[in-house]
Amino acid sequence: MGAELVAVILSPVVLAFALGVVAALLGSEVRLPEPVHTALATYLLLAIGLKGGVGLRGAGPGEVALPLVVTVLLGVVTPLVAWVVTGRALPRLPRVDRGSLAAHYGSTSLVTFTAAITVVETRGLDVPGFLPTLLAVLEVPGILVGLGLALGLGTGGRRALGAALGEVGRSRSIVLLLGGLAVGALAGPEGYASVEPVFGGLFQGLLVLFLLDLGVMAGERLREVRRAGPGLIAVAVVLPVVNGVLGVLGGTVAGLPPGGATLLGVLTGSASYIAAPAAVRLALPQASPALALTASLGVTFPFNLVIGIPLLLTVAERVA
Repeated sequence: MGAELVAVILSPVVLAFALGVVAALLGSEVRLPEPVHTALATYLLLAIGLKGGVGLRGAGPGEVALPLVVTVLLGVVTPLVAWVVTGRALPRLPRVDRGSLAAHYGSTSLVTFTAAITVVETRGLDVPGFLPTLLAVLEVPGILVGLGLALGLGTGGRRALGAALGEVGRSRSIVLLLGGLAVGALAGPEGYASVEPVFGGLFQGLLVLFLLDLGVMAGERLREVRRAGPGLIAVAVVLPVVNGVLGVLGGTVAGLPPGGATLLGVLTGSASYIAAPAAVRLALPQASPALALTASLGVTFPFNLVIGIPLLLTVAERVA
């Protein structure tokens, strides 16, 4: 794992993230304007969707079916794991906040997934083209199970879950990912070739810019991380390892190659800070948004970026 860790730390995306953290600690104004941040997020989502759609077109139903089933099962299991771990580490945490954390850790992080693609492809490992489909599939059950644990199954809980499901379905991440998958699948390799210079050639450079901005955001949360206490920090470090290893094992059982199993592990081991907060805000207005965002963006995201990705890559290569 040592060589993988050094390679990840010295990659442009991680160094850009570290630069953003340092800039935030120094009080330097390097945050991107909000419209630019939104535009970059839109670009990354659509680029991943387009490329995934092209790969999905070339995959047979038999190749995709088992990974999809395993992904849905993981989408149910990972928030349950988060619920249990959070209850053990933070026994006094209110039920709504436990459910909020479960929803965040049952959902996914596009940027962690994108950074992992870079690492896996740099290693020359095969990545099935339909992996972005699994990202889109994993978003929904993870969020709904987490919210369900917090709300219960009463009439009010079902109503709130229905509203949250609508929010997730309309979210930018789901619409752009599924829309990009559809466009890529319909256009095929020939159609994608005409836009590849923008959605392929510029991808790494724009990802570096986005990671710089996320580094600033994470750096601004370091004070909150220190205030969070050891229990929340332990949750934010343990969950990406446990859920990530479950994802790698599930991907291996589903027949994914090491590169694909690594990416599924990265998805299950990541935590959302885009789709889940919107759904939680709607269904659990009493939950503390700062608590979940501090854990997911302030601790889990940098942990995965530096340690989680090479760790899961090592696990995938060992169990293959």
